[in-house]
Amino acid sequence: MRIVLIGAPGSGKGTQAKKLVSRYGVPQISTGDLLRAAVAAETPLGLQAKAAMDAGQLVSDQIVLDMIEERMAEPDTKKGFILDGFPRNIPQAQALDTMLIKLGRPLEAAILIDVDFDLLIQRIAGRRTCSSGGQMYNIYTSPPKMDGLCDVCGGKLHHRADDNEDTITNRLRVYEAQTAPLINYYKAQGKQYNVDGAGDIDEIFQRLCNIIDALPAHESLESAKKTALFEQTIQEMVEKVEIRLTPEPQATPVANKETRTMTAKKKATRKKATAKKPVAKKKTIKKAAAKKKAAKKKVVKKKVAVKKAAAKKKKVVKKKVAVKKKVVKKKAATKKKVTAKKKVAAKKASPKKKPVKKKAATKKKTPAKKKG
Repeated sequence: MRIVLIGAPGSGKGTQAKKLVSRYGVPQISTGDLLRAAVAAETPLGLQAKAAMDAGQLVSDQIVLDMIEERMAEPDTKKGFILDGFPRNIPQAQALDTMLIKLGRPLEAAILIDVDFDLLIQRIAGRRTCSSGGQMYNIYTSPPKMDGLCDVCGGKLHHRADDNEDTITNRLRVYEAQTAPLINYYKAQGKQYNVDGAGDIDEIFQRLCNIIDALPAHESLESAKKTALFEQTIQEMVEKVEIRLTPEPQATPVANKETRTMTAKKKATRKKATAKKPVAKKKTIKKAAAKKKAAKKKVVKKKVAVKKAAAKKKKVVKKKVAVKKKVVKKKAATKKKVTAKKKVAAKKASPKKKPVKKKAATKKKTPAKKKG
């Protein structure tokens, strides 16, 4: 049994997956659990995931796929597996199909647990999870016997902070936009099944079991390789997403000449397309680098121009100041000359005073008269 459970948040995928594990003896592979375990164990993939989360980014699809592939290598997955929480969109589904086909373990069924959105909001808002064993409860539909405590291990029940109405509505919108198209994707492969997700947990479980028990016996990998359906690429399946594929007849062990020619042509076309991709990528990178360089050059040029303009302005101001100083100096010199001239003119204009002859320093003494 190799199945993937699809459903909106709160549809009960996790709960039903745990019950399927008990019945069919195959492991539940939850990408959320894988991520938490890898981060806690500090595995190489766990460290990569932690680095992305610490940087506030989403963990890449490739890291998640590598974790799933690692998990598939464990012996308990030989009988099958139940995928829960992945894929969430068509690109992820394509990558998952490619990986599973490479491992020789393609999906047998994609089962949608269909629940009305109003009921989903009630389910998520009332959801409680055991912090020790992960057992899930709902205070509205399946409450624990003792409030806030797990029936199985007595652990405390945890209510997630993001299980509020606004967050739930937003998550349902994202699901509707991204995950819902998966239904058509798996319909195109003839692998999609619907289960009514309303009602009692055991009733929903029984509906799931009825579908799984009625799944047709699937061919082995060796047999599948001989069919034309297996030959189709994932891209071709996406192009036919609106058309339900009909099973094609089993190919004979030795393909005829025409089939071999067509297959060779397909391979050649695929090879050319693959070869062109790196070239196109290289051109795009070169173009981006050139654009970046040109932008940088433009910025530098602009800075130089601004600098030159500033220098020019400074020079002009300096020149003006020098001219002004020169004019002031000239005016001062002219003023000085005018003042000097005025003084000379004034001197000339004033009347000349006759020089006063100095009186003799000593008067001539008159000779004294002689007494008789």
